[in-house]
Amino acid sequence: MQSHASLSTLFNPDSVAVIGASRNPGKLGHVVLANLVGAGYRGKLFPVNPAGGEILGLPVYTAIDQLPHAPDLAVVLLPRKQVLATLAELAKANVRSVCVITAGFRETGRDGFELEMEMAELARRRNMTLLGPNSLGLINTACGLNATIAQAMPAKGSVGFFSQSGALCSAILDWADGEGFGFSKFVSLGNKAALSEADVLEALGDDPDTRVIIGYLESVDDGEKFLRKARAVTGTKPVIMIKAGTTPSGARATSSHTGSMAGSLDASTAAFRQAGIIEVHDLEALFDLARAFAEQPLPKGPNLTVITNSGGPGILAADACEGAGLSLARPGQQCLEALTLALPPFASIYNPIDIIGDAKADRYRATLDAVAADETTHAILTLLTPTASAEIKATAQAIIDTAKTCDKPVFACFMGHERIGPGRDMLMAAGVPCYAYPEPAIRAIAAILAHHRWLNRPHPVEVCFRRDKGKAEHVIDKARKLGLSELPFTDAMTVAAAYELPVPETRLVRTSEQAVRAAKKLGYPVALKIVSPHIQSRADVGGVAIDLHTPRDVRDAWLAITSRCQRKRPDAYIAGCMVQTMGPIKAREVEVRFTQDPQFGPLLSFCLAGPLSEMLGDVSHRLAPLTLQDAQDIVREIRSFPLLRGARGEEPVNLTAIEDILLSMSQLANDFPSIQEAVLSPVLVNAEGALVSDLRLTIG
Repeated sequence: MQSHASLSTLFNPDSVAVIGASRNPGKLGHVVLANLVGAGYRGKLFPVNPAGGEILGLPVYTAIDQLPHAPDLAVVLLPRKQVLATLAELAKANVRSVCVITAGFRETGRDGFELEMEMAELARRRNMTLLGPNSLGLINTACGLNATIAQAMPAKGSVGFFSQSGALCSAILDWADGEGFGFSKFVSLGNKAALSEADVLEALGDDPDTRVIIGYLESVDDGEKFLRKARAVTGTKPVIMIKAGTTPSGARATSSHTGSMAGSLDASTAAFRQAGIIEVHDLEALFDLARAFAEQPLPKGPNLTVITNSGGPGILAADACEGAGLSLARPGQQCLEALTLALPPFASIYNPIDIIGDAKADRYRATLDAVAADETTHAILTLLTPTASAEIKATAQAIIDTAKTCDKPVFACFMGHERIGPGRDMLMAAGVPCYAYPEPAIRAIAAILAHHRWLNRPHPVEVCFRRDKGKAEHVIDKARKLGLSELPFTDAMTVAAAYELPVPETRLVRTSEQAVRAAKKLGYPVALKIVSPHIQSRADVGGVAIDLHTPRDVRDAWLAITSRCQRKRPDAYIAGCMVQTMGPIKAREVEVRFTQDPQFGPLLSFCLAGPLSEMLGDVSHRLAPLTLQDAQDIVREIRSFPLLRGARGEEPVNLTAIEDILLSMSQLANDFPSIQEAVLSPVLVNAEGALVSDLRLTIG
């Protein structure tokens, strides 16, 4: 992995060598050189081709060792079999940064993967910054650097972009050229043999030309490093990401595209949330938000005022606010008085402010003046439908004038196409985001509010519980030496107790008479549960009996659950049953689990126990390690949280007890990456506390 300081020669080279430059306009070696010349790159250019001669008026060098001096950056466009030897030559010449455009490495299979790993090792050993392979290249508009195989050079702007897909980069550059959308830096990561998304993110975070960072990711090589860098960057700049390859189909496509392993959608969503990254799920939203952040100030609060010349779009905007965490501002008295004087008597002066379909630009301007001065308003959205009376360009100018003098974010929504086109163009050119519909405008306003809240969040509180790590380690190591994939129940309980999880007193028994004696020692009532390494869900096979009050109850339950399990799972080895003390009365049942995500590590999940929560998607997620705020949020995010808080007169449960279990599980997950999955279900919780009545630990 690269250090941030080493990227200066990549982004701001004083000289660039194009290894594989070509006279043939149809060859990529010609395209890169032509792009560098055409973009007005002010440094020195060294085309390299064994044929020599001249290309685009530049003298061609026949070999790397013939260059007058070591270039800061070399762009390699050679057949795959020549790339490794060329990198060795560049390293020998003391070239500090290399971009490999050539494809055909890890994305093609084992041979390509091994060759790519040799390239990465060479770059690491020689302290060389390596972008790619399988990269489209990179752009720095500040110095006229266009070292890509794309056909367009974007305008200069304040948005830094990186992507793992080169073809997507080409499409975005073409779109940006048509829209006049500007970039500060533009980076195609390719296969990320050495230079990762975390390295580029850090560099863009410190780049003075970059105000907003956006990115397209298919995989994350080092999730912990990425989150650490992202948290630092989002403390100063907004970061907006789209993560692909989060479904089984997408993961297969990711593997064939760049040879990378994709993680789960739940893990990436949790990672982005905990790092302060704004996640979007489509490219349109990615650039909508980028434009909003690049051109507008952050709101100081959630109150939005909507101005419209049509009631329907105003209602749509109000509905969108409800689900986006925004509030419709209640205009102050001074604002109401100004609106009363400026608007017709049949206009609606309450938010949304409906200035009626015959409104001309002067009515919009007067309304904007009143709203901009209102202290209860934190952001303004102006809607326009092209009625017969609408003055499109004059209204756009009124919005632009307000945006220039107002310290609040100002957005516009001009609905329609042909007639509103000139006004939309005026707004976009002046830096006022303009949308075709209210919903994407509301989404953008909600995103900049979310970033404002992130910047002003309380400092995270990290929690460390007492635990006997050595005791847990001994149990897990013993199971691994025995080749077990799942810890026996008693061993799992030992690990839980070592981490001070609240577990019931438990006895493993082999016969019904042993069960009766154990129940007497523990004290009635008790529960009886089947023990088998082949049965993961005891409830599915009827392997649980609860609230047993007498020896006869225990004997009858033993016979019932053992015979039932043998009938339903004849292949399963029945090791016996466990006798447990009963859990707290009037308890709710919840589930806590963690799994190891291939990109981001331990992913903790929380829901009500039972299959319905997972089927309905009522599960919340966070990545370990959890802060105290994470533990509180993960419990309160599920839609069924009111049941835990105490709905319809029910007594609320002890939320702190659940949070303590989550924090202990987070610590266990971090301490033992070899635990592939841990499931605590059900966890019984009432007003007094919580009890882990059952758990399963899978190791690998």
